[in-house]
Amino acid sequence: MRDVKLINIFEHHIAQKYLNRSGIAHAIAVAYHAFHLGKEHQLDTDTAAKAGLLHDMGHYTWYKNGKWDYDLYKQNDIHPIKGAERAHKLLIRLGENPIKAKTIALAILFHTDSFLPSNDIVRTPLQQIVKWADEKDEEKGGMHHYRSIDYDRAKQSIIRLDDLIDTELAKIAELE
Repeated sequence: MRDVKLINIFEHHIAQKYLNRSGIAHAIAVAYHAFHLGKEHQLDTDTAAKAGLLHDMGHYTWYKNGKWDYDLYKQNDIHPIKGAERAHKLLIRLGENPIKAKTIALAILFHTDSFLPSNDIVRTPLQQIVKWADEKDEEKGGMHHYRSIDYDRAKQSIIRLDDLIDTELAKIAELE
């Protein structure tokens, strides 16, 4: 049994604020990719999907002269740090297991190299999966953050992903 479902996260006003800022369509796509990669690599699909959904909630939009400046963003970005902190706080507030909340926050922290001085970090399998899931949905110039999705369609996608996770966890429980 999961302490917190994706729909609980998705519907929370704090998640809505930051997911809207970074792109709900992208967040949902990465959550699905993370779920499938987690399943393929025999990891906890619930943790993977949650980290995928929340991975960009630390984004800040960088504008110059009223226009989105991708180069300025890449130069000054610390969204993984802010996102890890925000996700951890939200998950704890919602009642997530503290160890799981920390694991998700660390996967968010290391999902990209954009803020690191070098690319020599050794990631855990979950951290690597969230990085791959994000990369699978990337578009040139950060345009993946600007795809739109209707709220009701997004909510239905989250509910379907929760169902997939529940089915996967039930299969694992039968094997034990």
